[in-house]
Amino acid sequence: MAQSHRQASRRLFEIAEQQQGFFTTKQAKAAGFAENTHPYHFQVGNWIREYRGIYRLALFPMADRPDLVLWALWSRNRDEEVEGVYSHHTALSLYDLSDLNPAKLHMTVPTDFRRNSDIPGILVLHYADLPATDVKMGQGFKFTRPLRTILDLIEAGTVERGVIRQALKQAVDRGLISRQQIRNTRMSGPARKIVEDVLRRVA
Repeated sequence: MAQSHRQASRRLFEIAEQQQGFFTTKQAKAAGFAENTHPYHFQVGNWIREYRGIYRLALFPMADRPDLVLWALWSRNRDEEVEGVYSHHTALSLYDLSDLNPAKLHMTVPTDFRRNSDIPGILVLHYADLPATDVKMGQGFKFTRPLRTILDLIEAGTVERGVIRQALKQAVDRGLISRQQIRNTRMSGPARKIVEDVLRRVA
């Protein structure tokens, strides 16, 4: 029994390690923790309940942005696949491309994404089917690549153009976006105009 528990604990740690210490009830069951043991681990302080069906290992070091992993896990589908991708204002802040400090987390989810319960107030959901090439992996969460992030913000029209231009210039200067990438990317006429205007100034 002790060996079985150690093996389950090791498997759960391996899962949680990839998610900044977080895990779901389904992942705990897959690691070897029977569902009727979950309340015990919560009560004795081994696990911290962060949200319905989502826990964190109490002894795992706290990361800088645990919220990103928590809400990424909230977006998982029935197959335990994370569907949410941080985008727009949130992705821009992750690249440190502006002084924006959004109070809410912007997340893009598939167009067929559905939830039976209310959407948490911390989240602003955008609906789009993102190609894999527009998505980058973080530690336990996904976020849009720089060019996609900026194009999303242009199309949304929720950020001042000056902020957009500054972010695009910094992204090009830092090598996060290449001119070839811009040439090969489909975008609307207004977005293309803004992007090319910035490129002319970044000689």
